[in-house]
Amino acid sequence: MAKCLCSGAKIECSFGDGGPQTMNVMPLNLANTSSNPIGNALDAIPMANIPAFGNCTSMMNPMVAAATAAAMGALTPQPCIPLPLMPMWSGGASKTTLKGQPVLTEDSTCSCAWGGQITVNDPGQTDVDVN
Repeated sequence: MAKCLCSGAKIECSFGDGGPQTMNVMPLNLANTSSNPIGNALDAIPMANIPAFGNCTSMMNPMVAAATAAAMGALTPQPCIPLPLMPMWSGGASKTTLKGQPVLTEDSTCSCAWGGQITVNDPGQTDVDVN
């Protein structure tokens, strides 16, 4: 059993320098914990669900690569613009779904096109377990 991920969860990217940020789950899935909407695997829209994580430090990000080249090779982080890859979130609940998609759990991860791994620091709730 794992805690489901809901609006207010704290997530972070391995290439972001801003630390954990707050995930937003819109109430479209029609399921809540005691007070917050529960997320599913498709809740990976940049800036709507997944926030910016400060500055990106990945050389796979073209903005970072260009700024670093202009700085004669000194890593020059640039503002994070998350770009989740398909199939969006992975590692959600094995049996529990919302609108046909797995419920997100504290073990869920999401890969960014710039090479970062988005992970969960805090699922945003303590009262709902799923499997």
